Amino acid sequence: MQTPYAKALVALLGVGYIQPFEDGNKRTSRLVTDALLLSHSLAPLSYRSVDENEYREAVLVFYELNSIEPMKKIFIDQYDFAARNYAAK
Repeated sequence: MQTPYAKALVALLGVGYIQPFEDGNKRTSRLVTDALLLSHSLAPLSYRSVDENEYREAVLVFYELNSIEPMKKIFIDQYDFAARNYAAK
């Protein structure tokens, strides 16, 4: 895969999609996403400024239509927020 950002986005969408656990799949996908970003000295995502309905709809668009675009926009916006607000070494 090309970049740590692409890997993190795939993890964010993929872990939740395959549902490997009985509960906590989306939380696990967000933790894996942050672990991938941190392993490359990049800021983690917080999702603090994401509208809950927008996030839910982006997940459903991926599940139902196989389109990553809404979640990609959220990912980019959240990374921009994180890069401006969190220190990563």
